[in-house]
Amino acid sequence: MDEVSLIAGEADDGLRERLDQEINAFNAAVTGYYDARLLSIAARADDGDLHAGLYGWTWGGCGYVELLWVRDDQRGSGLGSRLLAAAEDEIRRRGCDRVALDTHSFQAPGFYARLGYQECGRTPGYPHGQDSIHLVKRLVA
Repeated sequence: MDEVSLIAGEADDGLRERLDQEINAFNAAVTGYYDARLLSIAARADDGDLHAGLYGWTWGGCGYVELLWVRDDQRGSGLGSRLLAAAEDEIRRRGCDRVALDTHSFQAPGFYARLGYQECGRTPGYPHGQDSIHLVKRLVA
C-alpha cells in the first residue's frame, strides 16, 4: 500500500467538487438513481442586486434545500415563502414527492413549520446551546 499524507485545512481547491463526484457516482451505482441535478433560484432586483436565494438538488425522487437566504431588509416580505414555493414546484416537476432540509433552532423552524415541514430528526448541541433540526415535507401532485 502506498503511503498517504493527511492534510488538514480550511479549504482545498477542488476537493469538495471531487468528493461530491465520487460520492454521487457511488450512490448512483448502488441505488440505480442517476438523476441527480442541482437546483438554484435567485431573487434579484432589476439592477441585479441579490435579495434572496436558494440552492439545493434533486436525486432519487427527493429534493433537498441546502441553503435558503433572504437579505435582512427583505425578511417578512413573503420572499422566502415565494422562493421555497418555486423550489417545491421545480422539485415536483422533476418527479420528486418530498423535499428535505435542515435549519437551526435559532434560524427558521417556525417559518418551515408554517409551510408544512415536519421535524424528522434533531442534532442536539449543534452549535453549542442550539440544535440542528432536520425537516421533511411530502409534496402532493
